[in-house]
Order: sequence, then C-alpha cells, then structure tokens
Amino acid sequence: MATSVAGEGQPEVNGITYEPLAKKLTDLPTELLEHILCFPVLQDVDICNVSCCCKRLHDVCHGRGKVWGHQYKIRWPKLQRFYRQNECCDWLREYRTRHRVGIQIRRTVDSISKRFFTEVPCIGQVLGDSFAEIESLGMPEHFCEDELLFILNTDKRKSLTLKYYAKKILYFLRQQNILKSLKSFLLRPAEQQSALEGAVLVDQYCNPLSDVSLSSVSGQLDEIVEKVRRMLSIKNPSHPSLRVTQGECFTVEDLELQRQVVYSLNSVLYEQLQYKGNEFDYYNPLNSYIHQVLQRRTGIPISLSVLYMTLARRLGVQLEPVNFPNHFLLRWSEDIYDFVYIDAFGKGKQLTAKECEYLIGHQVTADYYSAINTTEVLLRMVGNLLNIGKRGEGNEKSYQLLRDSLDLYLTINPDNVQYLLLQARLYFHLGIWPEKVGMRTNLFFAVKRTPDSFGASLSRSCFVLGPQVLDILQHIQALDPSQHGAVGYLVQHTLEHIQHKKHPATPEEKRRSAPEHLEVQYAVGLIMKHKRSGYNCVIYGWDPKCTMSLEWITTMRVNQLPNGPNQPFYNVLVQDGTCRYAAQENLEPHSAPLEIGHPEVGRYFSEFADTHYAANEELQARYPEDTEETLRAVQELYHILSEGSAAQDQAPATDQSSQQALPM
Repeated sequence: MATSVAGEGQPEVNGITYEPLAKKLTDLPTELLEHILCFPVLQDVDICNVSCCCKRLHDVCHGRGKVWGHQYKIRWPKLQRFYRQNECCDWLREYRTRHRVGIQIRRTVDSISKRFFTEVPCIGQVLGDSFAEIESLGMPEHFCEDELLFILNTDKRKSLTLKYYAKKILYFLRQQNILKSLKSFLLRPAEQQSALEGAVLVDQYCNPLSDVSLSSVSGQLDEIVEKVRRMLSIKNPSHPSLRVTQGECFTVEDLELQRQVVYSLNSVLYEQLQYKGNEFDYYNPLNSYIHQVLQRRTGIPISLSVLYMTLARRLGVQLEPVNFPNHFLLRWSEDIYDFVYIDAFGKGKQLTAKECEYLIGHQVTADYYSAINTTEVLLRMVGNLLNIGKRGEGNEKSYQLLRDSLDLYLTINPDNVQYLLLQARLYFHLGIWPEKVGMRTNLFFAVKRTPDSFGASLSRSCFVLGPQVLDILQHIQALDPSQHGAVGYLVQHTLEHIQHKKHPATPEEKRRSAPEHLEVQYAVGLIMKHKRSGYNCVIYGWDPKCTMSLEWITTMRVNQLPNGPNQPFYNVLVQDGTCRYAAQENLEPHSAPLEIGHPEVGRYFSEFADTHYAANEELQARYPEDTEETLRAVQELYHILSEGSAAQDQAPATDQSSQQALPM
C-alpha cells in the first residue's frame, strides 16, 4: 500500500486523501466529546472539572447540552416523567435546583427528631413547623417528593429515624395534593363527577404512600369489561356493546339487551372472577379501598356497588346508586313502571322493594329508594371508614384512619357540627394543637365557658389562637349556638396548653447507676420476648416501678404478679404494632433477635444492628448509660448461646459412648 503526503500534510492512501487524526482531545467532534463525557463512570464533579479545563470543553458541557442532561437522568431517573421527550431544558440549572432541594430536605428531616422527640408516642402528631419549612422552599414539589422517596428507599436497616420523619412528611405532602384534587372534583357539575374517580380519591387520601391512580384502576376495569364483552359475543354476536370503542359514552335502550349485559356481568364478576362480599371481615378498611377491592376481589356493599355500576355503564346499562340503610344498593329501571334493585354485595342478586326490606329486617320510607348523587356516595363511603376508625383499638392505624376520614368528610361537608366536634376532641386527645393544626385543614379546638362570657372569650383568645382559629370557632358557634359550652371549654384548654408550652419541662434523664434504678435488668434497644403472651418486642423506655394509675394496675391484674407493681416496668414496641407496658418478670431476652415491624421504631432507634436496635441521639440522651449495657447484654447472650450450641454438638458423642458402655 503506497502512502504519500499531499498538500498541507494530509495523508493520501491509494490516491485517497484523508483528514489528519486529532492530536488532542479538544480536536474531536462535539458529538464524540459528548459521547465520551456521558460514560457512566463520570460523575457531576468530573464534568465540572472537565468544563473548567478550557473554553472548548466548557462549551461542550453547556447547561442545555447532552452531557448535563445525561448526568441529571442517571442520578434522578424517576424525574424523567416530568419532562417531555427531547425537551430542550437547562439541565444544569435543573441539576443544581434538585441538588439544593435534596440538601435542604435532608437538613429539615434530620432536625425534626431533635425538636419533636417524645418518649411516649404521641400517635398521629403533626409536625407542622417542618411542613412549613419544606413548603417555604419554593422549589418544585416533585423534587421534594423524589428526595423523600430516595431517603426511604436506602438500606432499610439504617437511618431509621431519618426515614421515620421522611415518611411522615411524604404522607402529609401527598395528602395535601389529593385534598386539592378532591376539592376541584367537588366543584365540577354533578354530571361530570364519576363515583369511580371519587372512590379513587378517597382511596388515595387514606393510602397516600401506595401506588394508586385513576388510570391504573380504570385499566383494570377495562380488562373486566373485555371479559364481559367476550361473554356477550357468545350469547349475542350482534350486541351493540360489542361495537363501542373504549371510553365512548352510550346507552343500550332495549331492555332485553340490557338484561343480557347484566347477566353476562354477573357471570364474569361473580362466577369467573369470584368477586364476593366480605362477610367474615366486614369492618376491615381494605374493603372500602377500590384498589384493594380489585386486588382482593372482595368488599362491602358500597365499594362493590361502585365497581358494578361503573362496569355496567361502560357496557351501556345505566344504574343508579341507592343510599339504602345498612346495605348500599343499585337500582335499575328494568321496566317502564318500576325499578329492580341490584345487590352487588350479594353476587348481583336482583330484588324488589319488599325484598330490600327483608334484607335489612325492617321497613323504610320511600325516600330510601331514591337515587343519590356522587357527593352523597362519597359521604356514605367516608362515613363507613369513619365508623371503622371509631371502632378501632386505639392504636396508630385506627387513629390515623379516624383522622383521615374526618378530613375527607369535612372537606365534602364542612358544616357538619357533629364531626367538627369529633375532630376537635380527637386532635386534643392526640396532643395536636392549633399552632400545628391550623396549617392542615379547617380545624377548631373546643372545650368550656358560660354563654354570657363566650363572645368575650373568643375576642380575648384571638390574639393567642390567631384569626384562622377564631374564624373556625365563630363558624361553629354560628352553625350551632348550643355548642358554646364545648367550644369554650376547648378554648380554655388550648390557652392553658399554650401557656404550658412557654415553660416546657426538661425531659427526665434516667441513669442505671442511680440507687433507685439498680433493679433494672434490661436496657433500651434490647429485643425481648414476653414469657406469658409470647409476643416479640423492643424496649424503648423503662421505669424502676410501675407508674400507671391504680385503675390500670387493677384492670391488668398487676397485683397478681409475684413482684406486683414494685418492680421495673418497660415501655415496649410490639411486633403487632401496639405499644405496651410490661413487667420485668414477664420479659426475657429473645434467643434469636429479629426486626420488630412497628411503625414507631424509627422514632426511637437509628439502626437495626442484627442483635439489637441502636438508640438514636434523643433516646440516648434520656438513657445515657443504656447503650453500653445493651452491647454488654448482647455479647453475654451471644456467649451463652455459643456455649449451648457447643454443648449440643458434643452431646451425640457422649450419648453414643454411654450407650456402648451399657450391657447388652
């Protein structure tokens, strides 16, 4: 192969002239430089350093270019759904903004424990100040949520306190957005409100950390509709429902064709897919959440009715919701003179008006057979959740459900005095006070004045409670003047609480070495087993003697214990989600320590260390000598178990030699 040099030093091969090879990196084409700078091994710091080398590389790494776009996408891939494909964007600015939001979110979340830590769990406490800080950032909300999700998805055994508060903030932020969507939904004309969309909003508000969306729920219903259509095509290949495109609104006018739809729907829903009413666990809140109804294929009358009604309408049969007492129904105009009532809970059984009364065991007036609108459907649905919350066991989940359902109910019907009072009493019980609650929703705080002094009481209180709370109290008084006693009583106690907050008590520090604490055997962070009840738990606090009331001691039969109440008692978080107060003689270290799946673990502990939980800084400050004791106890337990294991390994040989020594 002959090579010669032509002209300005350009190489020539077999008569063909080629451009000279680049002698340095900056001579490469822009596209190739971008490709190199998008290698996965390069991070943001590397790109910054490269862009500082020279003007050529600085221009290649410009903010709207491919390089910073790639850095943004590989670091925060879940944020890509907020941008259009091939969108021209200042990726460097987006990167800096998202980075700053991440730093601020972590700083805020990390500081919460120091400001809001309490030894006894204040179930449902709202961290209003922290929410305000995040909202005041003025940054895109999806950036805040993305950082909170990143915190939650890191190593599940570490940074437990950070995750605990990140989860609470994410819960709140999502609920605020859902509440805005619900308010917009309620402002629409009645004909534009679908019961399915309303049910999804209720579901989302009560489960803000779950992946629930109208599109996903609607997609699952479309799959059921297709199954019904296949069933219809067998019975009537020319049925008009088979010719309708997805999303098209239409009505089948012929009654016989409507019957075919209803019978096919019943066959698919109850026979093929095995949907049924949940008679055995009726008061489980999951029965009211539409995504859980679809997943578990069971529900209560109202949730199954919303599902059934939506499916029927997509197939051209218009059913109407009926707010029948104790058992939600649908009505269908099967003939021109009367209605047939459909029991979606009872596998689509069709009932006459008289049979509906047999269903509940008593007669009702004609009003109960009338159709209701979507808003009334939602009130019935939320009312069911509210009643389930009231029936709860007084744990974190039942209080949360009660709070969420009250928020929803008062968003839909803000003038219900009964539920406003219930909400006030609940928030007082949970220790959520006006300076925090005022940010969350329309709350008020209640409790006792005489009628003559009530107006003056409100006027004096406005300087402390602020105009928003004053407006709410005045609103309650205007709705029902007879409630002045309850409202005044709450005002009084609110003022007392605010005064008390000005002089907060210093948290008690408990040292094991103190003479009165010498009988305390166990330390915070140890994983224990209850000798009698068998539950697994972790200790988050202790007292040298039982500090509960005489009534509690009598109810729990503490005096029947060998050591009675005059022994150490421990605050424990139990695997089943409850918090208990256990006597020392009833506890023993767990022989095989395991994680305790309690929602409050992160409030007290920073890490699960395989054998125990490591107390966070706030809990360590309360029990400064317990960390060392916890480590000592774990090592001692490990030593005992190791010796026992070694003895068991030797046992078979000893038994064998003994057997050989026995006479035959």
